[in-house]
Amino acid sequence: MADIAFRLNGTPVTVSGQPPTRTLLDWLREDRGLTGTKEGCNEGDCGACTVMVTDAAGTRALNACILFLPQLHGKAVRTVEGLAGPRGELHPVQAAMVEHHGSQCGFCTPGFVMSMAVAHAQGARDFDDRLAGNLCRCTGYAPIIRAAEAAAAAPVPAWLAEDRDAIAAGPAPFAPASADELAAWYAEHPRAVLIAGATDVGLWVTKQLRELPEVAFLHACADLQRIERSGGGWRVGAAVTIAALRAAMAGPHPAFAELLRRFASEQVRSAATIGGNIANGSPIGDAAPALIAMGARLHLRRGAARRELALEDFFLEYGRQDRQEGEFVEAVTIPAEAPGLACYKLSKRFDQDISAVCGCFNLGLNGSKIESARIAFGGMAGIPRRARAVEAALTGKPFSLATIEAALPAFAEDFAPISDMRGSAGYRLQAARNMLLRHFHGLSGARVSVLEVAP
Repeated sequence: MADIAFRLNGTPVTVSGQPPTRTLLDWLREDRGLTGTKEGCNEGDCGACTVMVTDAAGTRALNACILFLPQLHGKAVRTVEGLAGPRGELHPVQAAMVEHHGSQCGFCTPGFVMSMAVAHAQGARDFDDRLAGNLCRCTGYAPIIRAAEAAAAAPVPAWLAEDRDAIAAGPAPFAPASADELAAWYAEHPRAVLIAGATDVGLWVTKQLRELPEVAFLHACADLQRIERSGGGWRVGAAVTIAALRAAMAGPHPAFAELLRRFASEQVRSAATIGGNIANGSPIGDAAPALIAMGARLHLRRGAARRELALEDFFLEYGRQDRQEGEFVEAVTIPAEAPGLACYKLSKRFDQDISAVCGCFNLGLNGSKIESARIAFGGMAGIPRRARAVEAALTGKPFSLATIEAALPAFAEDFAPISDMRGSAGYRLQAARNMLLRHFHGLSGARVSVLEVAP
């Protein structure tokens, strides 16, 4: 096995002889005795295993339970044991947690502290979002939020600056260095598993206990991590993280960026990639409905051969996509303009939850007429899918409540949803219809945000 070199709590370390799917959490606890990083859900949901990871791109909070050791090559990792200074000086968020009584049983506390320390290092103040991926069942969030606010103005400790120093690590193990190198390797190993953020593949290992005999990590492919303005849109590399995409889309596509805010948690958004979210083919993946509604195009590559298709055509049926062996998602092109886009996510929790229904609407209005309509849903079928019958019922009609109400029965032509733990078939159909009504009222000037309470 190739050596993996990184900095751990300020000290360079080299890890040898480890399988590529050994998680950082297991290695920290079992090999290094660093048990402050806790195992809770072991699937990236509870945040008890949160660590700080720093590289040339900055500092991120990541879930150690679904972070594989090769992904750390050349980076710096801090656990809760390494957050204090060399003479025992507490980090400002540690001191604030003590002062504001932010801990009771203490199991979740290390993860909270690490998420808060990353937010502190970034100068972030959106604590409700930053801590949505850390679950606490005894203290309550009020004292934890107060601690984060109290520490916000303190300077970043000097001892964390060394994490920005480069590690002399050499080539990344199990990781092609470019899209060209990846394409050549994958063409020869078409049954291998490609791992970008590991936010889904990590669960194959930790929950399904799957053996992955051949893998390639994509974090060294810098050319797959670019967002470029190209012609009439944005070409987004497959390895762009959800966090980076959200930041880039806040200006041109604010509705899409707001949907991405509810994509899992800060830890997951900082690792998960748009290419992985698409290639996974999940019927409840939140990015696909928005991209389909905007008219996004997908770029696939197999060796030197490339092809392009409309994103909605990539999803064939549950568990099956239009992708050949040895072919991978290289990029997605997002149109520069989609001024009518609105996205609505319905889930049991507002934060960090899987959609029961995700509906995205892109209506083109010309005065009082609906000139065009692109509507896509997740959670309503075995794949993310357009509501073509609803689109047809709207296109060319007056923009009026009567038109909207007349189109509602068409949802039953487009979708035959299933019943599961997140909602019954009837609930999902009614929710989808209600989303169209909500969109009409929103376009008509009504306040429709679920975060606002109006008299």
